[in-house]
Amino acid sequence: MGEGDGREWRERQQHAVRAHADAEARRRAAEQTQAAELVAWFVAEATRRGLPTTRLFARGYDGRGRYRTRLTGWYVDRAETRAVDVAGRFHLLTVPGGLRARLFGVDPQPSPAPLVVGAGGRDGESIPLRTLLARLLGDGPDSTTSTR
Repeated sequence: MGEGDGREWRERQQHAVRAHADAEARRRAAEQTQAAELVAWFVAEATRRGLPTTRLFARGYDGRGRYRTRLTGWYVDRAETRAVDVAGRFHLLTVPGGLRARLFGVDPQPSPAPLVVGAGGRDGESIPLRTLLARLLGDGPDSTTSTR
């Protein structure tokens, strides 16, 4: 195998890696768009139905502290670590915490909503976002509404 053959092989490999990365980025963007549409639908439906909102709190990474936020909305999961605010943004409500956070509160930034909540987690429990949101609206099995 000559030097030219090795160069061609490397170029083909680099092209394949780039094509794979581009396809993955397109798939991720499509999923984020679909999840954002689900969240927007949920907020509109929850508002229409008068589903009560609650002041959202964040938890420390260690799970012990609970910190004020300026957010109002609906917790998506029972652990209250994921929520949708009234503006239709998805939030992961885990923060570094500490004394400053305890005194002044925290400002968790919105993040892209996943189509499947908990996918890839170590506990093996994952659930489609659509199912969680339907439960909050009382449309799904095991529907529970927070009574805060």
